[in-house]
Amino acid sequence: MNPKQKKLLTRIIVALVLFVIIEVAAQTGILRAAFGTPGDVYAEFALFLIPYLIAGYDVIAGALRGLVHGHALDEDFLMTVATFGAFALVLFPDTEPHMAEGAAVMLFFQVGELFQSYAVDKSRQSIADMMDIAPEYANVMEEGKQKQVDPFELAPDDEFIVMPGERIPLDGTVLTGESQIDTAALTGESVPRTARPGDEVISGCVNLTAKLVVRATKPFEDSTVSRILELVENAAEKKARTENFITRFARVYTPIVVGVAAVLAIVPPLLFGGQWSDWILRGLTFLVVSCPCALVISVPLSFFGGIGGASRLGILVKGSNYLEALGSTETVVFDKTGTLTDGTFSVTELVCAPGVSKAELAGIAAAAETFSTHPIAQSVRAYRDSLTTDARPDSDNDANLAQPDSDSTTTGARPGSSSTTTAERVRDVREISGQGVEAVVDGRNVLVGNGKLMAAHDIAFTATDVPGTVLYVAADGTYLGAIVIADTVKPDAARAIADLRAAGVKKTVMLTGDRTPVARAVAAELGIDEVHAELLPQDKVAEVEALLAQTERDTNGKGKLAFVGDGINDAPVLTRADIGIAMGAMGSDAAIEAADIVLMNDDPDDIARAIHLARRTMGIVWQNIVFALGVKFAVLVLAAFGIANMWMAVFADVGVAVIAILNAMRAMNVKRYLD
Repeated sequence: MNPKQKKLLTRIIVALVLFVIIEVAAQTGILRAAFGTPGDVYAEFALFLIPYLIAGYDVIAGALRGLVHGHALDEDFLMTVATFGAFALVLFPDTEPHMAEGAAVMLFFQVGELFQSYAVDKSRQSIADMMDIAPEYANVMEEGKQKQVDPFELAPDDEFIVMPGERIPLDGTVLTGESQIDTAALTGESVPRTARPGDEVISGCVNLTAKLVVRATKPFEDSTVSRILELVENAAEKKARTENFITRFARVYTPIVVGVAAVLAIVPPLLFGGQWSDWILRGLTFLVVSCPCALVISVPLSFFGGIGGASRLGILVKGSNYLEALGSTETVVFDKTGTLTDGTFSVTELVCAPGVSKAELAGIAAAAETFSTHPIAQSVRAYRDSLTTDARPDSDNDANLAQPDSDSTTTGARPGSSSTTTAERVRDVREISGQGVEAVVDGRNVLVGNGKLMAAHDIAFTATDVPGTVLYVAADGTYLGAIVIADTVKPDAARAIADLRAAGVKKTVMLTGDRTPVARAVAAELGIDEVHAELLPQDKVAEVEALLAQTERDTNGKGKLAFVGDGINDAPVLTRADIGIAMGAMGSDAAIEAADIVLMNDDPDDIARAIHLARRTMGIVWQNIVFALGVKFAVLVLAAFGIANMWMAVFADVGVAVIAILNAMRAMNVKRYLD
């Protein structure tokens, strides 16, 4: 508890002890024996006023401030009027005294306020603990000594040192050192990652095992940690429609019930000869019941708890409006590369011509691609290197892998070699736009490219329909085989699609600029319902527009569409969708700016977790709304007919608020999603 809460708790305990003593004295006749009749009533009035003021002086002060500033109809005003009225009934000699109820209402109202304050603080603290990632300093070298400076003082290209146990202050690139990095505070990932020279590291993570020297790539204000903290701080400003409805409802509801209470207290005695004290008591009870604090507190707390719970899973939600929309998601649209696939090309299959080994095919192709920086060329060279560093020859490898090529001009060099002499064996490299590359490798004229390249040189080749980018290889006019290169599907992608269906998503769609056969193969492997391929960025926007219209028709405007992209080149689509979700885009300015939700742990399954959490949060919100309004309206009716007393009113206000808050706090519990 904070000091303010501890002070309120002390006041409540003191007031409660005094209340119990006075109530016992009143019920056992001690006051009557001491003060006689009707002196005991006035003694009760004076004595119960003490715990009443100890517990509620700040509520009374708040009501007075509200009157002065023109904001009278709030919960402080309702409680003050109702409890003052209960004490004022002492002016009616023929009425049972109600000072005890007046003091009790104020006492338990403060208990509810304390509980609400504690619950809200706990929810905020859970987010603060999860997002306690702001580094306090950065280590730099000055005049040969290590010095601590404010991270704001560093600029891009400045070098800083991160010692074991310290947080990384800025986004940067590792220059020297190798260490384990704890990313749990940002991604929710429990397994540390290894950072080596050349690797990118992000601010807010903890260096675990060894000293690192890092070169900053961004100033602190643009770093990942700074942007994340800004998102969390601003999340409360973007309220859900349900929250806005409750706020508007309370503004209309409170004046109405105050007016009804006034009518209930005045009209029957005035027009129908009812007993003033009886109808005033009904009106006061009506006021206590009508306090909307259960809704005003529990609904925002539910959304805040949901956002906090999402943060524990490494899911940043920019506002409760996006959490609410996510709970209504019916269609999820995916980008392919970097979202459902790793975004890195690799050799998936080699189709060798008769008499050609995999090592020979890969070696000749990699040699021809020696000077290319294209990702496809890099993947071919990486595959060649994996063959040459494997101590166990491939089952198809023959003397080409174990012995030097007979045409090699360098001792020990061979088509499969990854040594630095490879570049010396390659000459006359010529890239042919839209077709491939032509080069002389070890004196042989080598062609590596698509079917157009083979046809242009009249080389008979066997076309392959294996999904992926196909490189056909020929040497001296002879077809050697084909190398299939594809972007590998993420291991959890298929399970993520299945989990989305389990979460209630009706339709999954993939949009990609990749070739149609590749896109269809990935969609079939993952179980995606619909695929659109060979799209330019503007085509993706058009497809999303059509899908939005279709989703609205199919769900009568109730369903939402979420687009999941890598956050770098999908900003227009992320912005256009009902909910834009950035996958694996930590540090990407495009993702943080365009997306409504950022999945920091590059895990496709987090989408289903986020939808489950959003729907659970919305369920809790509506449970609280129905429960609070149901109980309040029932007791309001009973109060109007004189059946409900002040103690029932206390339950309908404080009791309902406490139960609703307890229910709202369930939104923060995400243990079920942490498996």
